[in-house]
Amino acid sequence: MPKPNRIYLAGPEVFFPAEEHQAIVAEKKRLLRDAGFEGVDPLDTALTFSDKEAKPERGHRIYQANRELMDSCDAIIANLTPFRGISADPGTVFEVGYMIGQGKPAFGFTLDSRLYQQRASATFQDELGHTIEDFEMSDNLMIEGGIRESGGQLFVAQQSGEHRFFSTEVFSRCVRALAHA
Repeated sequence: MPKPNRIYLAGPEVFFPAEEHQAIVAEKKRLLRDAGFEGVDPLDTALTFSDKEAKPERGHRIYQANRELMDSCDAIIANLTPFRGISADPGTVFEVGYMIGQGKPAFGFTLDSRLYQQRASATFQDELGHTIEDFEMSDNLMIEGGIRESGGQLFVAQQSGEHRFFSTEVFSRCVRALAHA
């Protein structure tokens, strides 16, 4: 497999205030650049919207632009820190699956060191009696299994980072693993 060059940066950062998003993405891109890679953020598009354009149409255009960005990349590093619930942002999870489906390596990180089952419940059933998977993985088995099978790895921070959703240390671990993929 040829060494990846362009790396898609997936994660919930796209929902952060602009200044916060830009600072985190700038650091990710710097770390990748220092290792010989180019980081590609989902907001690295030239999309513009008219006031008359319906929101669903805007959403579809964003999807298409991000898919084109992913198609132009060789690998993905995804922030899989739980966001708005017990698991990773669903859009980020889709992006990981999309890249894996193309045969591209996926790497991920989380700043939540608890196992998925621990975040979901202290028991093995939810309040409706539905079972909660317990495979001692950081997230749903399909996410972690897909990353592993793609040749990538999921890194778990053992300490907090400089931001609730970002750690230079754990992201650097992804970059080093990618460089050796």
